[in-house]
Amino acid sequence: MADTRHFTRPWRERPLEEAAHFNPAFCGELIARTLHGYSKLGPNPLPFALTFLVLPLALHPATRQALPRKANTAFASWAGENADVLSTVPDRVLRLRPVSREALLFLSQLGAIRVDKNGVSIGDKPLSLTAKPSVSTDEVDEIRRTAGLLGRWFAHQSQADAVLQATGAVLQTMGIRV
Repeated sequence: MADTRHFTRPWRERPLEEAAHFNPAFCGELIARTLHGYSKLGPNPLPFALTFLVLPLALHPATRQALPRKANTAFASWAGENADVLSTVPDRVLRLRPVSREALLFLSQLGAIRVDKNGVSIGDKPLSLTAKPSVSTDEVDEIRRTAGLLGRWFAHQSQADAVLQATGAVLQTMGIRV
């Protein structure tokens, strides 16, 4: 079972590095980029459960490097070729679940997303994702590009359940369980 206690500490008690990498603004931007990529290919909302895959896939360097370069790659065939990378995804989903929730709440409070029974869609006040930050690193830029790719890639898949199953994540009524 993943230890998620450190993500439940108040922000002033968290290590600075953790606050920099897992803050709701940055993680929310990544989820928003995925949502925008997903929305470009159709009117349907992003399935809620898939939002919990964004951070474990985009932030993990080995997974990011293994991801396909084209969004029309079949998830099932990619998953078959990258079982070693996917073997740790369920644990990362569980560990990052509190961070994903904080990011989703942050975006929801801003009005950047709307969550309903059908999934997650762009809210009344979407984030402006076109501006390039004045200070950034190559890795952070790559993480941002990966988040957008994930949205387009998820949109090309016919079933969200198949994506979750291939990653080892199991959908529950009130969240994700592995």
